[in-house]
Amino acid sequence: MPTATPADFSLDRSSDRPLDPPPTHNDLRSEERLPRVAIYDGRLQPYLITRYEDARLVLGSDAFSTDPTPRPGMPEFPSWREGQPQGPRGFFKSYDEPVHSMMRKTLTREFMVKRINAMRPAIEHLTTDLLDAMIAKGTPVDLVEDFALPLPSLVICDLLGVPYEDHDTFQQYAKVFVDIAATPQQVVTAQQELGEYLDGLLARKRAEPGDDIVTRLAEQVDAGEITARDAADLAAFLLFAGHETTANMIALSVIVLLNHPDQIPALLAGPAEAANATEELLRYLTIVHGGVRRYTIREVEIAGVTLQPGDGVIVPLGLANRDPEMFGDPDTLDLARTNARQHVAFSYGIHQCLGQPLARAELQIVLPEIFRRLPRLRTTAPLAEIDFKQNTFVYGVNSLPVEW
Repeated sequence: MPTATPADFSLDRSSDRPLDPPPTHNDLRSEERLPRVAIYDGRLQPYLITRYEDARLVLGSDAFSTDPTPRPGMPEFPSWREGQPQGPRGFFKSYDEPVHSMMRKTLTREFMVKRINAMRPAIEHLTTDLLDAMIAKGTPVDLVEDFALPLPSLVICDLLGVPYEDHDTFQQYAKVFVDIAATPQQVVTAQQELGEYLDGLLARKRAEPGDDIVTRLAEQVDAGEITARDAADLAAFLLFAGHETTANMIALSVIVLLNHPDQIPALLAGPAEAANATEELLRYLTIVHGGVRRYTIREVEIAGVTLQPGDGVIVPLGLANRDPEMFGDPDTLDLARTNARQHVAFSYGIHQCLGQPLARAELQIVLPEIFRRLPRLRTTAPLAEIDFKQNTFVYGVNSLPVEW
């Protein structure tokens, strides 16, 4: 049975092990299979899914709702519980079936593997140009500012048809959407301003269409297939997800590899090895910080415990990806790990990340090229002094000073 006294659910990572899940999460897994945790000063006590097998069961089950509309047992982030969804509702996790599949279908073709593979030469060209510029600038540089953030921003802007000169604008909105401590008013203001920007962009694409996603969304609005609000929300989702997550993965991956230099040869061995290395880095880092939140809508049994409608559930993806029953010696980075691709870093089930083919392509291209071009790359500060993001639900670093 679950614990009688729920433990506090902390997102704080250990200062000396910032690349591992919060230590309290591992402690909870060692105690029992399905503990309850306390959030909001103990006002809510959702179940914590601590094992890989149970995580996939929850994420793949229609017994759980992902709709963040405030309900008594929904274990959402504080600003969401004040009555305002955080970020655009077009984030696919905000919809249950059948609406979710309808919305996802709108964008599925844009992220098919064949289509993303056709983009690889352009991504390679951008990677070369940005590295050339960074190297010409001279050391030290901030890898986040000079490379990790511009690369995915340029890619997603091109894919969407968003002028890159506007990237500072949507990056500021993204900071609000991922900030766990953002106030409801900050979230509402960011939503409204981003919505107005995207409404204007959709109007411009009607007047001057291009070969891009926003143009095609505008066409679907005009055909009555989706609403203008849906189009703006979907574009906002892609703007956010298309740059924030990949930028964090690039920077964190560089940190991990610099702290495991013996693993770098595996990354550089060839395309297949680089692809597998990418999967292991995704597993090891799992940058979705704070857990996937669900709400039980019908009775279901998990790990021998019967959950009732109204029970909240938190699925820390990083904990599932460090489950020793699934991944042997899970706290060890092994770029040759044979089952790395079975991770749930992109979640699982119908709500898994739509843009994962693009994220994979960018990482497979970028990471080997960084270490080929800069074999003497190193950070200018020890791990304990790097500015990690602690109050966002997408983990990463605010800056990464490096030299070579």
